[in-house]
Amino acid sequence: MKHAIVLQLSEQEYLETERASQVRHEYVAGEIFAMAGGSKAHNTISLNMAVLLRNKLRDSGCQTFIADMKVRIATQARHYYPDVAVTCAPGDLASDSPRDYIESTVLLVEVLSPATEAIDRREKMLAYRHIASLREYVLIDQERRWVEVYRRNEAGWSADIFAPDDEITLESADMQISMDDLYAGSGVAWPEPQS
Repeated sequence: MKHAIVLQLSEQEYLETERASQVRHEYVAGEIFAMAGGSKAHNTISLNMAVLLRNKLRDSGCQTFIADMKVRIATQARHYYPDVAVTCAPGDLASDSPRDYIESTVLLVEVLSPATEAIDRREKMLAYRHIASLREYVLIDQERRWVEVYRRNEAGWSADIFAPDDEITLESADMQISMDDLYAGSGVAWPEPQS
């Protein structure tokens, strides 16, 4: 959940303030929003996705980031903290870079919660589409086994919906993920059979 802090900050002021802050804030066109903590299921699902991606992408020239890495959308004057992000851009991966954000992501993942679902589906989805390198945006339900993958193609954006017994296809990482692996340890059970 976000809580607005009514201040107008430049992007540079935000970055300086955020480095010293003990609370994470997202930045949207001059305003900052404090980020609330997530549930155990949210945390477990995010970690599972990050580990699966990291293992697949090891030695590929791409890197997986989780939760505390900001994604900058320069054209929108925004900084968000996605649950999981993947970038393959040398500028994002340079260890000697003073930046504490990435900008050229190929894959972004948000685990939905009741407090943030509307923001993840509308505000962030629209903003993330301005990242030229972005190939896929993934929304994962934390209350039921349900995943949506929004994929950029020549015609624009398309959506694939994955139900409880499906394998999730991530073209940007050239991989398939089982629902069991994604939801392992989260407490999110298979749906009860309908009678």
